[in-house]
Amino acid sequence: MATQSIILAAGRGSRMGESTRDKPKCLTPLYGKTLLDWQLAALRAAGITDINIVRGYRKELLPPAGYRVFDNDEWASTNMVATLCRAAPVLRERDSIVSYSDIVFHTDHIHALADAPGDIVISYDLLWESLWRMRFEDPLADAETFRQREGRLVSIGERTIHIEDIEGQYMGLLKFSPRGWATVESWLNKLPAEQRARIDMTSTLRGLLADGVNIHCLPVRGAWCEVDSEEDAKRYEQRIRQLKHWAHDWRW
Repeated sequence: MATQSIILAAGRGSRMGESTRDKPKCLTPLYGKTLLDWQLAALRAAGITDINIVRGYRKELLPPAGYRVFDNDEWASTNMVATLCRAAPVLRERDSIVSYSDIVFHTDHIHALADAPGDIVISYDLLWESLWRMRFEDPLADAETFRQREGRLVSIGERTIHIEDIEGQYMGLLKFSPRGWATVESWLNKLPAEQRARIDMTSTLRGLLADGVNIHCLPVRGAWCEVDSEEDAKRYEQRIRQLKHWAHDWRW
């Protein structure tokens, strides 16, 4: 069956300040389009037309127009994994590419992820350091550990003071097969309800690793970026205007 996509767009994005007071984070503008429009264009250019969006904050601004919607009405008190679980009915059906709604990416990353073997596959950026140094005075203040061995995840999501602990940066772009999602659901169901509601994605991945679950890793070289603040968007637009080629330019 053809791959489908799920965009996790329930949150407001508190670090965006007043810019998301009246809209969800995915409607943040970047270089002439919203983050959501960039994602939809990249997915459709990769041949993915079965698109699902999990809404939450100001969900009425994301009407079902060319995509199916699911709702996380507890978006303010839950985390990313709880939002993903709202789309469980489609995750159980066929391979699903899942993306956080505050990223933009080149369509080639979608092709590569769709073709990558494995029941749980996460993408990571080998050129992360240049992007993080542009965004942060100290890249280690935000970056997290990422180690893999022969294409399998070894560690993720821990704080570190050693840049050598970061072989790449997790992008918020991943894939689950129905069997992979069943493994995730089984693991989540062992957690107390309160913990299950609050757990984030990297903590879930760490928990799966601790249980011996294989998580495959797909390396990419730039051509994506994350918008976590108004300053991020301003820096990206300035970089595009200044340079003819920027490694993290997501446009095709």
